[in-house]
Amino acid sequence: MNALAGRGVEVTALGLGTGGMGNLYTVVSDEEAHQAVTAAWRQGVRYFDTAPHYGLGLAERRLGAALRDHPRGEFTLSTKVGRRLEPTGDAAPGDDLAGGFAVPATHRRVWDFTADGIRRTLDASLERLGVDHVDIVYLHDPDDHAEVAFREGYPALERLRAEGVVGAIGAGMNQTPMLTRFVRDTDVDVVLCAGRYTLLDQSALTDLLPTAVDRGTAVVIGGAFNSGLLADPRPGARYDYAAAPPELLDRALRLRSVAARHGTTLRAAALAFCAAHPAVVSVLAGARSAAEADDCAEQFRAPVPAAFWRELRESGLLPPDAPVPATETPS
Repeated sequence: MNALAGRGVEVTALGLGTGGMGNLYTVVSDEEAHQAVTAAWRQGVRYFDTAPHYGLGLAERRLGAALRDHPRGEFTLSTKVGRRLEPTGDAAPGDDLAGGFAVPATHRRVWDFTADGIRRTLDASLERLGVDHVDIVYLHDPDDHAEVAFREGYPALERLRAEGVVGAIGAGMNQTPMLTRFVRDTDVDVVLCAGRYTLLDQSALTDLLPTAVDRGTAVVIGGAFNSGLLADPRPGARYDYAAAPPELLDRALRLRSVAARHGTTLRAAALAFCAAHPAVVSVLAGARSAAEADDCAEQFRAPVPAAFWRELRESGLLPPDAPVPATETPS
């Protein structure tokens, strides 16, 4: 377990992300979702991340149901605020595929980073999860709402932390400039950086990660596979929730070829790379089934030869300043 400095909150080096369990793109059954959580637990995962956005609350309900099998003090739970769910009141709702999730559009998402909105959103999450507290709360994608997020949303999280309602606070985003501002200008404990520190995108090296090291702020990495391209590079694979551009598909295929030459897998290398940076305390991997959860854990533990990293640097597939594992297995 890795501790968030001074907060009494710990996370496992590998965490479980639950976007897929919210029916991201395609339907997952309740049983499949439950088995994914059970398999992750069996593999030693004790950090679970979710959000109201994922399936309009479906991921939170499913995660909460699966975790009821385990004592609350034995796992770390994070959720997010900033997208408040309001019932549509439609008798025959359509689907939420425009939002990315294969669920009925029974609710609408309302951007709300006000202090009142933060508390209302968190209270609703606690009800869906069936718990009396979460350990970490992130402001979720405040990209276009910076003013209210810094003026009201962040101070609201500070108050929740001071009151002991949550253990640690932070922000989760798919970009690094605003996350860097949170680390530099506030007292966040942790930030969740999705997709910006991977084998295909090391942009977090320019601002976020050095600042986090300087400030002693923990970083959780999401999107280690860049929406799937680094898990299974092929035509039609997704990158950042959309079809992968040809040049990135080509780069991913080259990375996979190097991994095969060195007797490892691209999945193992992708996870190991994210975990190797000194600011990173946990890497989130999504899973829709027990098989995927088992595979993520096995790949995370798999050795990645030092010669693989050397070839990536020598071929220009990895910048020379990107940290790689000091040993052949992730810590």
